Amino acid sequence: MNAAEESQYKGDILVVDDTPANLRLLVGLLTEKGYKVRATPNGKLALSGVRLAPPDLILLDIMMPEIDGYEVCANLKADEQTRDIPVIFISAINEIMDKVKAFGVGGVDYITKPFHVEEVLARVETHLALRCLQKSLQEKNEDLAKTLTQLQKTQDQLVQSEKMAALGQLVAGIAHEVNTPLGAIRSSVENIAEFLTEDLSQLPLFLQNLSPERQQDFFTLLEKSASQSSSLSSKQKRKLKRALIGQLESREIGSADILADTLVDLGVYDEVEFLLPLLQDPDRNSILNMAYQLASLQKSTKTIATATDRAAKVVFALKTYARYDSTGAMVEANIPEGIETVLTLYDNQIKQGVEAIANYNPSLPSVLCYPDELNQVWTNLIHNALQAMDNKGILKIDVVQKNGKILVSITDNGKGIPTEIIPKIFEPFFTTKPPGQGSGLGLDIVSKIIDKHRGTIEVESVPGQTTFTVSLPIAINEGNGHV
Repeated sequence: MNAAEESQYKGDILVVDDTPANLRLLVGLLTEKGYKVRATPNGKLALSGVRLAPPDLILLDIMMPEIDGYEVCANLKADEQTRDIPVIFISAINEIMDKVKAFGVGGVDYITKPFHVEEVLARVETHLALRCLQKSLQEKNEDLAKTLTQLQKTQDQLVQSEKMAALGQLVAGIAHEVNTPLGAIRSSVENIAEFLTEDLSQLPLFLQNLSPERQQDFFTLLEKSASQSSSLSSKQKRKLKRALIGQLESREIGSADILADTLVDLGVYDEVEFLLPLLQDPDRNSILNMAYQLASLQKSTKTIATATDRAAKVVFALKTYARYDSTGAMVEANIPEGIETVLTLYDNQIKQGVEAIANYNPSLPSVLCYPDELNQVWTNLIHNALQAMDNKGILKIDVVQKNGKILVSITDNGKGIPTEIIPKIFEPFFTTKPPGQGSGLGLDIVSKIIDKHRGTIEVESVPGQTTFTVSLPIAINEGNGHV
């Protein structure tokens, strides 16, 4: 259909009647008024014709052989492809119950025979206009649904983009958090390899040359060293070494400073009475050196285990944070666990000068939520808090349950937010940061995510203390959870 034909097009009408005279009359009348008209003499042909080429309107007789008008209409309304086509019954039956039945099976109007031409034309025109409006509304609804879907995708992409941007700012710190345990592992492996290469072969002969008394002292020394689990600072070691030197010198044991240094490294500095015979033995240096080598071997294995756990924790936090759940389904999640994931990623920045205080109730219930998106909330709020303090100060995080909700409060002791800009901080693209340091979308995204969870976010700020409080219902209707 070209543009000229489309402008003259008034509608496609199917007339269904088993009386040839009625068909000719209606076809002639409607064709004369500019409508495209098709005629069919029975219900079966009507149903076939409608499915092949759906019309804009159907004029349908009731009393027909094989399939009457009621059944034809019911079939049309049961088919999704044809259910929206308006059907006007046109019949000589004038009983109220017949009209009620006609409307009951899906008819939009009822014209009684013999009909008036003006009445038929008026009702046809009215219902074609309504059909046109209905189609237009359907198209607009479909366009709106597509737009909403696209907006949802855009928002999801924006959240993920903001998440990756925050992750980009964390990369250096995360690299440090992974490299530190890797360096410890590498150093420990080198120590173990050195012992296996240089000292292990000497161990059988060393033990064979020891007297039974010295063997007993040697293994007791190893047991004492292995039982020390706490690490000592340099200051603590110096204090213990001074005390130990005093004890050794009071018993007239030579090279007290060297011996004290070795014993403190072994973790043996209390109750050294059992060691006096060993320390007075001419071979004490070789015995202490072998004990130190074996103790270092054990310490290296502990270091590897600790460093591996630390690296695994960072990698798990990174994986948890960076993932994106495309299912769009709400799941039960533990809020403190999500916050701890974010704190793990920020650990390098925090330990440079921030005291992080986390107060969680261990009996907190899980929350039905979108965990990945809530992690973005905690990331934005913690990141902003650290920046507000210039990465030096006190970061306090409280999570409590109150009135069927989980309340998360994140407090920093930075310079605070000026009263006049607090109403603007959740607006998109609003930022007080220098160009290039903020998009102004962080708190806007936070606000939208909290809205999506049917929660609230509030801020209180005075110089020296700013608190963002997020309130989340413990359970919400998943179907109503979308923005």
